[in-house]
Amino acid sequence: VQLQASGGGLVQAGGSLRLSCASSRSIFSTYAMGWFRQAPGKGREFVAAMGGSRINYADSVKGRFVISRDNAKNTVYLQMDSLKPEDTAIYYCAARVGSPLSTSSDYEYWGQGTLVTVSS
Repeated sequence: VQLQASGGGLVQAGGSLRLSCASSRSIFSTYAMGWFRQAPGKGREFVAAMGGSRINYADSVKGRFVISRDNAKNTVYLQMDSLKPEDTAIYYCAARVGSPLSTSSDYEYWGQGTLVTVSS
């Protein structure tokens, strides 16, 4: 499975971005998809994940971010609204067989990351 993340950029605080993660093949029927982020000097942090009908969010993004998918396009999205400077990070998408867990080490496949910078 190959994952390609895109959609990052520079945005002012309060703004929005939508990240995309395209899979090289149809996997959503068996794979859970997750978004993680890594800020400079920090570890990789869980953002959101979905698998089947289950969706999980980190408390820090609940009410601001929405994860969704388009099965026909083999693409998962992360809509990010009301962005804050502390959301600045490289965002990674990931895939794993099974449940949408929140631990990065549980994911088998990773995209290359896309940089999101939120200015104050």
